Amino acid sequence: MHKQTDNREDNADRTRIVDVTETFHIIHTSGACQVGSLLKARLHVEIAIVIASDLKVVSETKVDFDADFAAKYKITKGVQTNEDEGEVYAPVAMWVESVDLVLSRLKEAGCPMDRIKGISGSGQQHSSVYWSERAESELNKLDGAKTLIDQLSDAFAYEFTPNWQDHSTQTECDHFDAHLGSKQKLADATGSAAHHRFTGTQILRMRRRRPEVYKKTARISLASSFLASLFLGTIAPIDISDVTGMNLWDIAGEKWNESLLELTATKEGVPELRKKLGDVPLDGGGSLGGISPYFVRRYGFSAECQVAPFTGDNPATILSLPLRPHDAIVSLGTSSTFLMNTPSYRPDPSYHFMNHPTTKGHFMFMLCYKNGGLAREKVRDSLPKPDGPDPWANFNKSVLETPPLDVRKDGDRAKLGLYFPLPEIVPNVKAGTWRYTCSAADGSGLSEAQSWGAEADARVIVESQALSMRLRSQKLVSVPRDQPKLPAQPRRIYLVGGGSLNPAIARAVGDVLGGAEGVYRLDVGGNACALGGAYKALWALERRGPDESFDELVGRRWNEDEAVQKVDDGYRDDGVFQRYGKVLGAFEEMEKRILEVAHN
Repeated sequence: MHKQTDNREDNADRTRIVDVTETFHIIHTSGACQVGSLLKARLHVEIAIVIASDLKVVSETKVDFDADFAAKYKITKGVQTNEDEGEVYAPVAMWVESVDLVLSRLKEAGCPMDRIKGISGSGQQHSSVYWSERAESELNKLDGAKTLIDQLSDAFAYEFTPNWQDHSTQTECDHFDAHLGSKQKLADATGSAAHHRFTGTQILRMRRRRPEVYKKTARISLASSFLASLFLGTIAPIDISDVTGMNLWDIAGEKWNESLLELTATKEGVPELRKKLGDVPLDGGGSLGGISPYFVRRYGFSAECQVAPFTGDNPATILSLPLRPHDAIVSLGTSSTFLMNTPSYRPDPSYHFMNHPTTKGHFMFMLCYKNGGLAREKVRDSLPKPDGPDPWANFNKSVLETPPLDVRKDGDRAKLGLYFPLPEIVPNVKAGTWRYTCSAADGSGLSEAQSWGAEADARVIVESQALSMRLRSQKLVSVPRDQPKLPAQPRRIYLVGGGSLNPAIARAVGDVLGGAEGVYRLDVGGNACALGGAYKALWALERRGPDESFDELVGRRWNEDEAVQKVDDGYRDDGVFQRYGKVLGAFEEMEKRILEVAHN
């Protein structure tokens, strides 16, 4: 989940669980929603949030994995690493122990645990937990007088869970991309081309690299369903949105993809893999069952408390407000994420489509970048250190004083660049910095350039991150219905994460991406995915029936004035948005050239 590193740029990771009470909903998560770097994960935390039926936050607490567990579990930034293999992973026992710790802190803070009516939450997408054959019996007989960790030592076939930054599965990715005929065909079926962190490639590698672990595995959970399982006291099913981050689910057919299961487990092993994965309910709402007696005895939960489906951290983020189609969320943390709610299913290997966590027939469009805040910090640190307390002062000054594309007069060439201190996902290239220039009039004459100084880099890096988002989302945006003379663009852009507090970044994002109604900062205390999980619990357990949508229920209780602040006008009728459009093709060509020489 996310944790701020200073007041301007951020961000860490967090996992959550949502609850609903008669008047309260609780959200809590564990695991990590990584926004981090390849071999250096961001600091993870587990957050518990309690909200009332009017969406007001009643109570909140957290566990900081590094602060609370670094010595015991030998973690740095929430994870362990094996650089020789490209593995990045977290101890499952740490996640288990953090559940007890965060709930203890919530109870000690005076939260009325007995009034909580329901729980849901979110966990790091793609991460897999491997349960042993003893898991069900150990979950079923949990004793509230003992801790979870003391009772679940034999519940796991593998002591670690792959982190989203893991990049050990390139061989498996190649097999997945080729198996259905092409990357595009894999994306057509599952919503995404193959990625290192996706669960299907991780399971395939587990079967090949650690066959004894795979053989001992009775069930496989995602981080979200793992958390739900602890609260249920039995293995919970995988969520209908989170399942689409595995490269194993046929989105159109609403079922496991038989051919990809065969790739993962061999044809003879498909029945066994199906059993390990379990069935997937198609409804993201409702109740999975009552809370385990363990939590009733140990923490004072009501025996009537229900557990709703848990989802992934990114799907939960899109639920942190009643996001309308063609609105976009830009998460500006250590990594950067671009999310849209769309009724259109137009998959492509360069981005992700996933089932919307609550709205059947809608999809979550997602771009995820490893190089976000870390890359901006690297450019910031190359500038002279500010005299005052704000470490971003000189960076912001350079961003605001440098004109778009650093074109100061007619005839100046537009500056474009990629700044990747870490290997990147989008595009899939090695670490490095590349600078190019092209004609500002039409993007022609693209050529590589030498360094042009840190002051220009400050503007160009923010533009480049936003240009990548604009390039890949351009097929999904449309002309605003009430403003037919405007070019196609998002209706609103909502910023979350530490970078959302930075006015210079907000301005540059608005210049590039537009935003017909403006750019807004979503003020949810830095816990967008945690809060989205809480809202999911509220909807799942208080809806009038399957036909009452998340947007209808939450929208009636949503107070925009308290949660949203306009921070930039977004689209301006000054030609700047169109100027970026003229070099978008050159930006795409620059990426292609770099891919030819620096592909991961």
